[in-house]
Amino acid sequence: MIGYNTSMDKIVECVPNFSEGQNQKTINAIFDAAKTVPSVKVFELEFNADHNRMLFTIVGEPDRVLLSAFEAIKVATELIDMNKHKGEHPRIGATDVVPFVPVSGVSMEECVKLSEDLAKRVDAELGIPVFMYEESAKNPDYRNLADIRVGEFEGFKDKMRKPDFGLAQIHPTAGAMVIGARKYLVAFNVNLDTSDIGIAKDIAGKIREKNGGLPGVKALGFSVDEKAQVSMNLVDFEKTNFDEAYRAVESEAKARGVAIISSEIYGMIPLDALVRAVKTTFKADTFKSDQILEKKLYE
Repeated sequence: MIGYNTSMDKIVECVPNFSEGQNQKTINAIFDAAKTVPSVKVFELEFNADHNRMLFTIVGEPDRVLLSAFEAIKVATELIDMNKHKGEHPRIGATDVVPFVPVSGVSMEECVKLSEDLAKRVDAELGIPVFMYEESAKNPDYRNLADIRVGEFEGFKDKMRKPDFGLAQIHPTAGAMVIGARKYLVAFNVNLDTSDIGIAKDIAGKIREKNGGLPGVKALGFSVDEKAQVSMNLVDFEKTNFDEAYRAVESEAKARGVAIISSEIYGMIPLDALVRAVKTTFKADTFKSDQILEKKLYE
């Protein structure tokens, strides 16, 4: 991962996503709650008012990371009322999705167990129904996050499906939650020089794997700061890396007479993804990951 040398300690990453990107006090309270747990690193806070969504990264030993995530979830449950929530990004709950990612000395199976432990606690102590996704999926229909979110919070109020943990009854204010274990995911957005969200949605539809586009790419079109945005989750950078995704969006945008303003990566990415991009884009055959200076996780 960029900038970190995790040695042989047991280290996991967690990137909880919350349905709040407008109220700064609520954003700070959730972020600060995660930081109350000693011996974890909590950083990379990102939020957007149009998406009305926030996320950050927690890194550390498995049990500490789980506790940090739970403390943040508790505060989000107290402060966010989904009945009043409006935003561009799909969501089903105050805490929408909580993925665990193995970093060092931890197997995917251990992260699956970690996700289940968190789900059990969320159900028992907060009364929020939980769906398990990706590597933690118990129901094949729930493996894909987008499939769980169909109908979003409003649809869940009308017709709640059976969750993996908890009752088939939505929490009155916090909604429902998705928890799981997965591989590294690169969250990558490309901002277009147009306010026509239809163009972003059209491009997203062309490049997403589900529609026969790029392998390992999930994509949606949004309106952000009065500009159209193609928002992507690259679930396997070895199949499609962020530079390859950028070029695909650029090609589709040019075909529609639209330029790109900027692009952005949310959160951490694997160091190998950066190395791969440099080799692919700049044809740097001799470029190796050990040529990048790294700093220790807890310096």
